[in-house]
Amino acid sequence: MTADQFSAFVQYLIPDYAEEISSSYRLPPDEALAQAQREIEASFPAGEKTAGQVLLSIFHCDSEQQHHAGYLWYRPDSLSKSAFIYDFTIFPQYQGKGLGSESMKALEKILREQGVTQIKLRVAAGNDRAKHVYESNGYRVNGFNMNKLL
Repeated sequence: MTADQFSAFVQYLIPDYAEEISSSYRLPPDEALAQAQREIEASFPAGEKTAGQVLLSIFHCDSEQQHHAGYLWYRPDSLSKSAFIYDFTIFPQYQGKGLGSESMKALEKILREQGVTQIKLRVAAGNDRAKHVYESNGYRVNGFNMNKLL
């Protein structure tokens, strides 16, 4: 991911993540936005060059040109031979065309070649589109996240 793509990624990610935080953890939108900002800044202290984080831009190629179609952020863990997907998005105008499944298959191929034996991720409870993509690509639920506001 280039510096310009990273800037666009962060501009997309922070409000998107804040919305998920607000919905999942029932926080007020302003608190959720502040939390998302803090967490993303802490995750990328050196921007797109932050060690240990893998950031990819997803492109869709048609007969005429290449179109930026989404993002994928994951972190490999060589000790456990696993990778954790933190964010994966296909932009709305490219959804429903198989790009999500195609991207997951490409990622799996790359990770297998690197010796990774397991991919982990978290899906927000109301994100049915993401659940569908993951389940149709062989991912299974292995637990539930829960919270309680005090």
